[in-house]
Amino acid sequence: MASLTVAALLFAIPAGPASADPKPSLKELAKQVEELHTEIETLTEQYNGQREKLKTAKTTSEAAQKTLAASEADLTAKRARAVLLAQSAYMSGGLSTAMVFSAADDPKEILDRAATTYAIQEQQGEQVNQVTRAMDAASRARADAKASIDEMERIVAELDTRRDKITKLIGRVESNLYSRALGEAGRPGTRATHVNLPVIGGGKAAQAARWALTQQLKPYVWGAAGPSSYDCSGLVMAAFQRVGVSLPHYTGDQWTAGRHVSRSELRAGDLVFFYNDLHHVGIYIGGGMMVHAPQTGDVVRVASIDRRPWAGAVRIAG
Repeated sequence: MASLTVAALLFAIPAGPASADPKPSLKELAKQVEELHTEIETLTEQYNGQREKLKTAKTTSEAAQKTLAASEADLTAKRARAVLLAQSAYMSGGLSTAMVFSAADDPKEILDRAATTYAIQEQQGEQVNQVTRAMDAASRARADAKASIDEMERIVAELDTRRDKITKLIGRVESNLYSRALGEAGRPGTRATHVNLPVIGGGKAAQAARWALTQQLKPYVWGAAGPSSYDCSGLVMAAFQRVGVSLPHYTGDQWTAGRHVSRSELRAGDLVFFYNDLHHVGIYIGGGMMVHAPQTGDVVRVASIDRRPWAGAVRIAG
């Protein structure tokens, strides 16, 4: 499925000035990005499921190896006892000697002794057979587990490769989408202007990002959380409060308010943090862009996440 999607969506990436194909609309690009995100989420869950199966196969293999080792030790001990029994029987003349009647022997005692020796030999033989069968079963289990591990590792590697390819394609399509939508408006170093950008997704985080975009051009004020001005964590708090998610007005606490995600996993609505002390936060909107309240003397605006030292990202549930 991934290869078909990749092939189908490559038309969204301009091949160069020589291409005569019409450019897709912003709506079409936004739809393609959403489809890619949906596909990568599906692949991620498949990847997680296969990793769990791989973990189970490895546990089975380890258990089989322990069973096999224990069986081998048990077999060695039982074979040693069997050898000792055979040696003892041989030294005492074995069953054939024991069955030789003499005037001084009690026939009942001789039969009892013979029956006991025979029973011990049979018991030792059966125990050895049981351990041998257990070893065979453990060996088969280990071989099956090894085959499962090889297959799971192959599938996991394949899914990982497909996921990487789609992640890169998402970056290219989003970059095309947002560069066309943004143009030069609101870029760092230029006069801030209100820009309308599509935000992909329907969850609360994406809704919070859309609302934050409506606050563009409102001034940065330290400690403010709206409605007429914001600082960076105040904008985040207000945006998520708008969609029913309560967050603290402090970047340090917002950093621990959700699940950490890698830069390659970013989706609209994720919180993006900067600097070692996490003193700045914005709301990711896609295409390497965020909406944030930058600093004193500036306004809420759209900017690239590449302009500041990256610290990490957090996905807020809800």
